[in-house]
Amino acid sequence: MAKKHKEKKIKKEKKPSYFKEVKEEMKKVTFPTAKEVTEYTLATIVIVAFLVFFFLLLTALLSWIKGAL
Repeated sequence: MAKKHKEKKIKKEKKPSYFKEVKEEMKKVTFPTAKEVTEYTLATIVIVAFLVFFFLLLTALLSWIKGAL
């Protein structure tokens, strides 16, 4: 019986708290620099603009094909 009590006590001591783990993980986080954020933002805007243009052309083409039939 004493053995079970010791096992439970050991398990409780080894279990780290949630907030301690969060704090440790936050130390590993690296945030992007202002230059990186600007580059990522511009890349996103360019890709979205390309996709808008592509789907606009695709819609126009399909409308033209539908009208031709």
